[in-house]
This record gives sequence, C-alpha cells and structure tokens, in this order.
Amino acid sequence: MKSDNNIDLKLTLLVIIALFSLSTNPVLCRMAMISGKTDPVSFTILRILSGAVFLFLLNYFKHKNFALNPKTSWLSAFMLFLYAITFSYSYVDMPAGIGTLILFAVVQLSMILMALFYKEKLTPRKTIGMILAFCGLVYLLYPKEDFSLSFYHSFLMIISGIAWAFYTILGKKSKDAFLNTKDNFLKASVFTIIFALIFVQNITFDSYTLFLAIFSGVVTSALGYIIWYAVLPKMQILTAGIIQLFAPVISIIIGMIFLNESFTITLFLSTSTIILGIFIAIFSNKKSKN
Repeated sequence: MKSDNNIDLKLTLLVIIALFSLSTNPVLCRMAMISGKTDPVSFTILRILSGAVFLFLLNYFKHKNFALNPKTSWLSAFMLFLYAITFSYSYVDMPAGIGTLILFAVVQLSMILMALFYKEKLTPRKTIGMILAFCGLVYLLYPKEDFSLSFYHSFLMIISGIAWAFYTILGKKSKDAFLNTKDNFLKASVFTIIFALIFVQNITFDSYTLFLAIFSGVVTSALGYIIWYAVLPKMQILTAGIIQLFAPVISIIIGMIFLNESFTITLFLSTSTIILGIFIAIFSNKKSKN
C-alpha cells in the first residue's frame, strides 16, 4: 500500500510537469514565429496533427483499437482549435511572457464570469478581485511611450484565453483524461485542416520550426494536457487556480533566458496586480463554498 507521502510526491511531480508544459508552449510558439521560417497556420497544423497522431497511436498500443466517438466532444475540439490558432497568430507580434500573462488572466476571469452566469454568489472579495485583475490587464494593454502592445495580437490572445476557459470547463465532465484529450486532438485536426484549405495555399516550415511544432504538439500539449486534467480532480479549486498563476511567471523567466525578452516595470506591476486580483477572487470562491 502506498503511503500518503508517496502519493503527495507523485502528485507534486505531475503538477510540476504540467505547469512546465503550460509555460513552455508560448516560448516554443514565439521562437517559431520570430524565426521567419513558418507561419501561424503551418505551426498550428503541425502542432495539432502531431499531437493527434501521437495520441492516436498511443491509444492503439494501449487499447488495441482505433476507436473514435464522432458524436461527442466536437465543441471541446473546436475550442481547442480556436485556442491554438489564435494563440499562434498572436505570437507573431507578442512577447512570450506577456502573451502567457494575458492568456491566463483572461482564462481565470472568464471562468469566474461563467460561474456568475450559473448563479454563483457574487461576494465582495470576488468583486474586488475581478476589478483588480481587470485593471491590471487594462494597464498592461494600455499604450505607453516606453511600452506598447499590438491591439490586434492582444485581441487574438484574449480570444485564445476565452477558448481555453471554455475548453477547461467542458473538460471537467470527462471521466477519462486520455481518451477525452485524444478525441479532442483528432477532431481539432479536422477544423485545422479545413481552416488551412480555406485560408492558406502553402504550408511553410524548416527542420527547426518542424521540431518546435512537433515538440509543442506531442510533449507540451498532448502529454501536458493529459497530465494537467488528470491531476485537477486531485486538487482543491483554490490550489489549482493558484498553481496556474505561476505559468506566466515561468514563461516570463524562460522568455528572458531564451528570447532575450525584457522585464519592465510595466510588466512587473501588471503581473502583480493581475495575480493578486485573481488570487483574491479564487480565494473568495473557495470560501463561499465552505
């Protein structure tokens, strides 16, 4: 019989791996975009298809079948596609760390708003937290003389965050993280290919961007998402919410190391404000359920 310490250690290691995956995807995408050797659609196709093929084969070796349920998860799959395509387009002109901060701020705010839509009680703490996080996001996006972001690419990242929030909420009903993720990737491939056939004539990449896209699709997306949704049921809502807030911080650090991105006072203030606001809102949400 496994001890509680062994279980806690295993859970901690899985959370670290999942968190690393969530934090690394933006850096991989940004590295591919600034290389000039690929484009957002090509990167998304390679990312989604490589993840789908990997999970498809893994499912065959695990279950000895190629089962795919065509009647379920199409909305989840579309949200996965929408998240991935807008994610890639936004990183054409978006630092990795800042993009991750916008993404997860929007994800958390969207999930709070969805909870309110389902008649969850709006507490004073939750109200203060939401306003604070929103102010931090506005401060980050507001043009300044020494710091400005592309409104168009920021808007795409906001759409990506909303799509990921929906994907997360839809996935909460899944009882099998692997099969659900496999189905979503396979069906997201359909949307990706249709999009490419309509809007793109040539798929462009070289060996470097091919590696980045496949690594992103197989390791930090397919495997990362399976691990993340496998550990979520084992954590409290407060814990899971707070852990996700470390992803932008890690992405900022990785971006500074590998992409030579700068850490400005604007980024520091907006990051601190957003994380504090979301922490207050999530803590309020947890307290209201006790």
